[in-house]
Amino acid sequence: MLLYTDVITSDELFSDAFPLQEVDGIVYEVDCAMVTLGSTNVDIGANPSAEEAEEALEEGAVQVNNVVHSFRLQPTSFDKKSYLVYLKGYMKAIKEHLAEHEPAQVEEFEKGAQAYAKKIIANFKNYEFYTSETMNPDGMVALLNYREDGVTPYFTFWKHGTKTIKL
Repeated sequence: MLLYTDVITSDELFSDAFPLQEVDGIVYEVDCAMVTLGSTNVDIGANPSAEEAEEALEEGAVQVNNVVHSFRLQPTSFDKKSYLVYLKGYMKAIKEHLAEHEPAQVEEFEKGAQAYAKKIIANFKNYEFYTSETMNPDGMVALLNYREDGVTPYFTFWKHGTKTIKL
């Protein structure tokens, strides 16, 4: 299994246990789902009647995003202006990290990150923002969005801002 951590904070962000794909050579998109925790479901094989067909959460059960829950990501919020300030500082930190550890990737990162950042800003209202468990303001902010169906959630993580650890 591969675990992806933040290169700045070393916090865990996601793993390959979740479906992921690399997009434009600059970000990872990690598919996630809403799961129910804290319920006891005893299936006795009976079909619910038409009146009972609507699913309801059992008492004490909660619905959570499986990636958020698994990696203890914390919700945060930004307006467009504050996100741009954060993103500028974050991109500078990643560029410095790459210059020190992987100088051959600096140019690829600069080109790709700038283009992808424009996509994010153009669709800013569609995103929810999450930080890693320690909530370090210098670390990566993960972006939660929904696929074209409007139901399927996925996270966007900056590829060059992650380090892969084989478990």
